Amino acid sequence: MAEPGGCGQAPAAAVERVFAPDGPLARTLPGYAPRAQQLAMARAVQRHMAAGGMAAIEAGTGTGKTFAYLVPALLAGQRVVIATGTRHLQDQLFQRDLPLLRRALGAGLEVAQLKGRANYLCWHRLERARARSRAEAAELQQVVDWGRQTRSGDIAELATLGEDWPLWPRVTSTADNCLGGDCEHYQDCFIVRARRDAQRADLVIVNHHLLAADLALKEEGFGELLPGAEVFVVDEAHQLAEVIARFFGQGFSTRQCLGLVRDLLAEQRQDAPDMQDLADRAHGFGQAVDALHRALGGQGERRPWQALATEPAVAAALATLRERLADLRQVLETAAPRGKGVASCHERAGRLQERLEMAASEPPPGHVGWVESHRRSFSVHFTPVDVAPLFQEQLERLEAAWIFTSATLTVDGRFDYFCQRLGVQPDECLQLGSPFDYQRNSLLFLPPDMPDPTASAYAGRLVALALDLLRASHGRAFLLFTSHAALRRVAEGLAGRLPYPILRQGEAPRAELLRRFRELGNAVLLGTSSFWEGVDVRGPALSLVMIDRLPFASPADPVTAARIQALRAAGGNAFFDYQVPQAVIALKQGVGRLIRDPGDRGVLVLCDPRVTRRGYGRLFLDSLPPMRRVRDIGEVAAFFAREDVTVADEA
Repeated sequence: MAEPGGCGQAPAAAVERVFAPDGPLARTLPGYAPRAQQLAMARAVQRHMAAGGMAAIEAGTGTGKTFAYLVPALLAGQRVVIATGTRHLQDQLFQRDLPLLRRALGAGLEVAQLKGRANYLCWHRLERARARSRAEAAELQQVVDWGRQTRSGDIAELATLGEDWPLWPRVTSTADNCLGGDCEHYQDCFIVRARRDAQRADLVIVNHHLLAADLALKEEGFGELLPGAEVFVVDEAHQLAEVIARFFGQGFSTRQCLGLVRDLLAEQRQDAPDMQDLADRAHGFGQAVDALHRALGGQGERRPWQALATEPAVAAALATLRERLADLRQVLETAAPRGKGVASCHERAGRLQERLEMAASEPPPGHVGWVESHRRSFSVHFTPVDVAPLFQEQLERLEAAWIFTSATLTVDGRFDYFCQRLGVQPDECLQLGSPFDYQRNSLLFLPPDMPDPTASAYAGRLVALALDLLRASHGRAFLLFTSHAALRRVAEGLAGRLPYPILRQGEAPRAELLRRFRELGNAVLLGTSSFWEGVDVRGPALSLVMIDRLPFASPADPVTAARIQALRAAGGNAFFDYQVPQAVIALKQGVGRLIRDPGDRGVLVLCDPRVTRRGYGRLFLDSLPPMRRVRDIGEVAAFFAREDVTVADEA
């Protein structure tokens, strides 16, 4: 364990010194400049780490919140777990930020990164994949060669195959199909090695999914670590409640069902080739899964499960699926002694049978059932309506300091919504504004003549407005939508009418679209929810963000409807206690795409007239950065014209 404070200094004094104008960061980072907001956050984090308390900190874009919590964590002399929103941010912390800070601070403490099982190569499953996938033999050989050289086994290292390589699920494991200590490769297992490294470390980087899975005891994470942690730092904490709801829920999906079929067939060929009945039953179960998928129909929308489950076609398909699984389990019981893989499939079938029985009955108390069906897959979920009691129970189990931080935790300066969702009562709620000069470098354009979003003329007006704005900005824009239908209508309206490249969500993987957007420099990217947050495009390539509607969740969504009903039953105001705050946080995330660096300039356009015509619109506007608001599109054109003049002068 590292000595607290380092260099004999008390932790508070050491933190102050790190961020000083002549401190370690200034000597290590070219162009480093102290930021009052960053230092204020670092002080708060250190204070609550030392006292064992809880803090909620909103740190505006540009605060430098990552260093503001990493520095106190490195100097704390405590066991710290940091949970990020995504694996990408997790990698950034571990591979870039932590090494830099450790050099700057001379911190010799042990650090580790831990991801979910599906991120690590599994030798057992790789062997099975090679035995049955001759068409991909060359690619699988790449995996073998890399596996013999890597220490971590993290598949993100093997960039030549890409994160979307279809065989990754066949050469990695899940909590369902992992053989654990019974595996012949247990001593060489990458996830076991990663867990051991994490057990020895003073500071461990995880992500929300791994943290929530472990809290829910889903045997996905690192149960040996959580009870020993003295501090938890949760970055992008506005996402945590939804992630917890997912992992404290139940359900089944085509991935689980067909994954069992695929794995069982591989194990049967290897360990029970004479048991053709086993293969036949597996194929029969797979056919029943496909039949339920056809009966569900749907195009991606979330629908209430209980209503669907009573439809004759769905009810019949579900009954057949249950029968086929029962038949399969019967044969598996006989086959289980043939091999560890077959025995594991027998256990998986039992767990899956429990989930199917749940689907055929009422949801557990406090849960809502819903289904999402796409062209190639479906999933049935039973989600807790309120995660606050569940999370409170975990806080009591894990006696530790908790730091929650994000750029978007408040609504109109208040933390009420965030705290209520998780059921937490922080000792301190600290709101730190962005150090960026929004008044000088940005505009908020509120079009004065937009029809109501439900009006038939709205889509046409949106296209006309987009054309005018994109010509003024010379492309370089994100057009963010609250629905795929709206995106399609505007994309069709823009087609062939602009001299700038048009990139559209769905035509390529997200990472590839962002790469093209940055490289092109004048592109227009149309995206829905996945582009509203976690996207970092710096510089003039992104100078315009246009948002079609206030991002209210659809009240027809089963989970939203259940939460609204629960709030009303408790005597609350569902609109102002849940729907508006949720939409405000989502909007703030979308707005955060625009200004990412001190030198960035740009225009934000909110096309929804409700932001000025409805009383609740003030909550949205007052929650945004202090941009200068304009109603005349001529001022937008003038803003971009001034940029053109500046560029010409510099040239």
